[in-house]
This record gives sequence, structure tokens and C-alpha cells, in this order.
Amino acid sequence: MRETAPHPIPYQGSKRLLARAILAHAGAGYRTLYEPFAGSAAVTLAASTRGLAERFVIGDALPPLVRLWRAILEAPAPLAAAYERVWRGQDGRADHYERVRERFNRVGAPADLLYLLARCVKSAVRFNARGEFNQSPDRRRKGTAPARMRREIEGAHALLEGRARAVCGDAVDLIASATPHDLVYLDPPWQGTSSGKDRRYVAGLSRERLVTDVLEPLVARGVPFLLSYDGTTGDRGYGEALPEHLGLARVALRAGRSSQATLLGRDEDTIESLYVWPPPREARGRATSARAGRAVATAATVPTAR
Repeated sequence: MRETAPHPIPYQGSKRLLARAILAHAGAGYRTLYEPFAGSAAVTLAASTRGLAERFVIGDALPPLVRLWRAILEAPAPLAAAYERVWRGQDGRADHYERVRERFNRVGAPADLLYLLARCVKSAVRFNARGEFNQSPDRRRKGTAPARMRREIEGAHALLEGRARAVCGDAVDLIASATPHDLVYLDPPWQGTSSGKDRRYVAGLSRERLVTDVLEPLVARGVPFLLSYDGTTGDRGYGEALPEHLGLARVALRAGRSSQATLLGRDEDTIESLYVWPPPREARGRATSARAGRAVATAATVPTAR
């Protein structure tokens, strides 16, 4: 089993560095892991290396990103070759990044998006009100070299081949078929990052809709889930704590230095909240009654699928 997960898609806010801490609050033996706000799918990749689930659903509301994931899952060699052509095209062309960005906003090709994410400032995906990628290039570097990108693409493909599918759509629809045998990992945009001056994503999810359309139905159906949602950066908070009636356990995870703060010239750490359902006490109770070969959940985990 591979100890570290491949990571082909650079993405600011990726849970790559936090994946192990997040999955410490998950059991094992799930049928399907759903990640409806996938982005770089860091948690899916980490979970796959640990054998936490049999199958995976990589979901996102951004069609070009889903097309990129489908290319990784279904056609890794052509994707790696196309990325290399785009990457090598920047030699001697000062405006290459801008040309690729304009072409991506017209066509939406997976290799173009991968190059933009690898080359843009801090891998910070940004879209304007028309849904166009508008982040600037990092002039100090050229982005992930083709040989390394090929290894990451091929590694992700090998890890998920035949066990994962990429789906574009609304999170509510993507997790509608999840059962108590599955696990859902949710990483929606934090409050205030999908509108106004700090807009970072094409589609947001209001706190009210998150509670009423996503979390309450999951609790009612008995579907285990982990949710990365609010937190703090420096002395600024992002969002209110979620309602107590949901019965979630809340864990504070240190996410390290904030890339967004760094872009603004500040040296600040980010603390993220991870919400766990069912909470540890309930997880113990469920695990105690799981006999005849069913795995036992520890006090720090959600229950295993049965």
C-alpha cells in the first residue's frame, strides 16, 4: 500500500496536508466515499491509500474540473502529454500564461486548467462573476515540471482505476444515494468566500442550505460524514458554528500558514473546524453493538460501515 497519496492537481485550500488528521476521525470498511466538493480530491486520494472504502465518488460543481478528473481516471497518458505540450509552450513567450487562460475560458480543456493551476499565484483558483478563470501567473516559477506531473497523474490513476467516478453537479444531488454503509466528506466554501470582494469560487453554498439540504438529511438517514467548514485565520473568523441540534462533534485542526494571508503580506496561521457525525460517544455505542466480524470504531472515529 502506498504511504503517501499522489497529488496531480495543485489547489489552494487543498486538504492534502490535513488529510491524515481528517481521516483520523473516520473508520474503515466503507462501501463508498463521497467527496462532493472535491477540488483536488485530496481526501479521496488519501483514503484510497489507506483502504478506507471500496469505491469513490469525486464530485464538483465546476465542469472543467470534473473533466480534468475524468481525464485522470480514464486517459492519463494523453492528459500528461497534453500538459507537457502546454507547459513547454511557455519557453520564450512572456504572454503564454495569458494565452492559455484565454483559451481555457473559451474551450475549458483539462490540460489548460491543469497548467493554470500549476502556474498561477499560490495555486489559488479564482473566477470572476462570469465564471471565467482570472488568477494571475506566478512570475517566479514555471509550474510543475512535466515528468513530475506525469508521475502524479499516473499515480492517481493507478490508485483509483476502476473504483472511482467523477461527477459534475450540485452537492445535494451527488450525495442523495449515500447510505449508512458509506462516508461523506464535505469541504464546501467557507462563508464569505463565494461572494463580495473575497469571491474565490464559482458556486457557493449558503449556511442555511448546508444545514437544511445537506446535513439534516444525512443525519436523518444515518449517513456518517466529516465536514470541514469554518475556522479562523489570525484574528478573523469565517462563519458561525453550526447548530447544536445536529449533534456534531467539533474538532479544531491546525492547517498551518494561510496562503491567502501570505498573498496579502501577512504571516498568519489558519485553524479549521472539522465536524464529525456521529460524534465519538455515539460512534462507540454503535461499534459496541457491531458483532460477528464487524470492525469496532474507536472513541476518536465515526463508525465503520456495516
